[in-house]
Amino acid sequence: MNNITYAELIVRLVISGVLGGLVGFERERHNRPAGFRTHILVCVGCALVMLVSMYMGEVAPGADPSRIASHAVSGIGFLGAGTILRYGNTIRGLTTAASLWVVAIIGLAVGSGFYVGGLVTTFLLLSSLYALKGMEV
Repeated sequence: MNNITYAELIVRLVISGVLGGLVGFERERHNRPAGFRTHILVCVGCALVMLVSMYMGEVAPGADPSRIASHAVSGIGFLGAGTILRYGNTIRGLTTAASLWVVAIIGLAVGSGFYVGGLVTTFLLLSSLYALKGMEV
């Protein structure tokens, strides 16, 4: 990749794995359908998707590099949908599905080099998962 060194590429993938792992650890701790490993895989995968998108923008002039990343955003909905279960009048898994979607976006942000956005979003996501749990009606 012309504009990104291999070291920077590795840093981006590792940071996305750590951030996804932090969210996944919270989900795992509460015994939710998608936990530690799933959140890491989604975040790292989306970081790589973003890196591939950026790479394609460099090697294929005229190509729209945003198309690959945009399909990752919509495609993650299918994975999240698999975590949603209905038990009578109760629906479980919506928060896990939402956290998977947000972790995917964090991966895209970190993959593009937008570290501050990824870090702040991870902090806000973890804050809402931990601090707001007791406030649900």
